[in-house]
Amino acid sequence: MKIAHKTNAIRDFFEFCKDNEVEFVDFRFTDIKGTWHHISFSMSAINEDSFKGVPIDGSSIAAWQPVDKSDMLLIPDPVRYFLDPFTADTTIIVFCDIWDIYKNQPYEKCPRSIAKRAIQYLKELDIGDVAYFGPENEFFVFDSIKMKDSINCQYYEIDTEEGEWNRDKEFEGGVNIGHRSGTKGGYFPTPPIDSMVDIRAEMVKVLNQVGLETFVVHHEVGQAQGEIGVKFGDLLEAADNVQKLKYVVKMVAHLNGKTATFMPKPLYGDNGSGMHVHTSIWKDGKNLFAGKEYQGLSDTALFYLGGVLKHARSIAAFTNASTNSYKRLIPGFEAPSILTYSAQNRSASIRIPYNSGDKAKRMEFRFPDSSSNPYLAFSSLLMAGLDGIVNKIHPGQPMDINLFELTLDEIRERNIKQLPHTLRSAIEEMLADRDYLKEGEVFSEEFLQTYKAYKFETEIWPWEARPHPFEFITTYSC
Repeated sequence: MKIAHKTNAIRDFFEFCKDNEVEFVDFRFTDIKGTWHHISFSMSAINEDSFKGVPIDGSSIAAWQPVDKSDMLLIPDPVRYFLDPFTADTTIIVFCDIWDIYKNQPYEKCPRSIAKRAIQYLKELDIGDVAYFGPENEFFVFDSIKMKDSINCQYYEIDTEEGEWNRDKEFEGGVNIGHRSGTKGGYFPTPPIDSMVDIRAEMVKVLNQVGLETFVVHHEVGQAQGEIGVKFGDLLEAADNVQKLKYVVKMVAHLNGKTATFMPKPLYGDNGSGMHVHTSIWKDGKNLFAGKEYQGLSDTALFYLGGVLKHARSIAAFTNASTNSYKRLIPGFEAPSILTYSAQNRSASIRIPYNSGDKAKRMEFRFPDSSSNPYLAFSSLLMAGLDGIVNKIHPGQPMDINLFELTLDEIRERNIKQLPHTLRSAIEEMLADRDYLKEGEVFSEEFLQTYKAYKFETEIWPWEARPHPFEFITTYSC
């Protein structure tokens, strides 16, 4: 059977459209990389039958269908929609899944469908009925970005008025404001050093407008870097919200004549952007991560943690999904790559935040970043954690020391695992350790092989083949 939607939800959707005088419906879906795609219709062209499926060409989406089996269906979700705050005409954006007409089932390469299967697997195990995720997506807002990729030139140049490289620049009108945080100095001085107060405030207002509940809003450590805290949600809601957040942040920057990026490491020598992920599992209204073990965690929470630590080098293929991810995961920039856990310790890859009360008990994974596809990142974390619970994998002892001060030799002497150092290594680790992902038919073998091929063909091989400017400094005069 196809994905079943309640008639009442569809009716409510059309009532909402009528009340808000919607003129266009924008159906959106997410590809393997995490890119949002859309197709729009006049409101008059949409009816209840549209929720049974909207035809699209799957062969035009990277790594999906061959041209001889290209027909796919978008299945709109009648409870996940919002009014587009940027279009001139009233437009409603609707989240969609993909339906495979050849296998008559949810498409195994649809990231949102994978997330739904992960949630279902949690329930089938009878461990919990909901997994909450609270991502913290850091980002940069630059004034401009130039890049070139040709046979004789590999080049990029970023600019921001906050950049320390502009201390001696003559601006239009002859005024250089002079107030700049410098490298690693952005956490978090007041204006005029923080030049992003107003644009962040505009982003927050628009995020609230599209249904996201925000809390902390601040400049981050890096130059031109910011963060807007968004309330946690269940796995699917949290992943949907990441897509909404990215859309709003990029569009508000764009309409202000700037450019926003969630790229993990755009500035050499300054802090990168992560996507710290807080998580907990609940059942019957009770937080299963609350207990009487380390820092008030339960055995269930520790086993979950143990599963993530066991599979972390494999998980990185999804949580740190770009070649650029691994330029962030180096010592000295608050990006933990050492696979251990600790309380309140931001040098550990997994932190147990300080909090009071059972409801707030959770763990924070500090290694993921926003180049990941949120549906795949959260699903892989959940699957690893569930494997830990099922097999009672203990995480070992915590490390309540500053791990950033450990030398490489000391890390090896203590037999501490680290995250992979490249995307190639992460993909190879995933291929060697993927059985936990396939439990409950959440990630299929076909999807994992497709993901591997896609990453090698679109990122790993092209990146490995290109001369880097620094190589000319080290090697040109050989």
